Amino acid sequence: SPLYNAKLDDIAMVSEGRIGIVTEQSKSDSFTDILKRAGKDSIEVESKETKPEQSKTDAFQSWGAHFCEVKIDPLLPRVQVSRVVSVMNCGRIVSGKTARSQILGGVTMGIGMALMEETSYDPATGLPVIRNLADYHVPTNADVPEIDVEFVGEPDFKFNPIGARGMGEIGITGIAAAIANAVYHATGKRIRDLPITPD
Repeated sequence: SPLYNAKLDDIAMVSEGRIGIVTEQSKSDSFTDILKRAGKDSIEVESKETKPEQSKTDAFQSWGAHFCEVKIDPLLPRVQVSRVVSVMNCGRIVSGKTARSQILGGVTMGIGMALMEETSYDPATGLPVIRNLADYHVPTNADVPEIDVEFVGEPDFKFNPIGARGMGEIGITGIAAAIANAVYHATGKRIRDLPITPD
């Protein structure tokens, strides 16, 4: 192994699926190669980490930016999102596939929030008018365009030893506003209520 005789304190996760020497990242080894050499299919470890001391000057939020393009049929007028680019900074990305899927799901929900999802209440009873998923509109395959997700940023070791930060709802935050801004750019009409409907 390239890590043979390396000190334990000098080894860390250097990229997705690889551990290596922090000061010399060219010396690294993949998780799968390590397991093959050891003759194991998997490994399980338990450890207890102490929480890093919280800084009074640093913030630990993840953030990002969403960009979208819309097409509007002037006769209907129907808004269709034709392209989305989401660029996120969430510290170290531990699992690229699941992180991307998290953002894709948030963007899809944001499209629904912007263009179709709405809860209306009956003023006489106070009950929701639409009470089932057959009548409640959510995005389907035809409503969701190509979504390009990119991650930037270095590991945030001030937050935790892995350098990762949360990305829970960050995928949906800002998508409805990006769509509304694209509608304004296309039509000159500023929409301040969701969903954005033909009327």
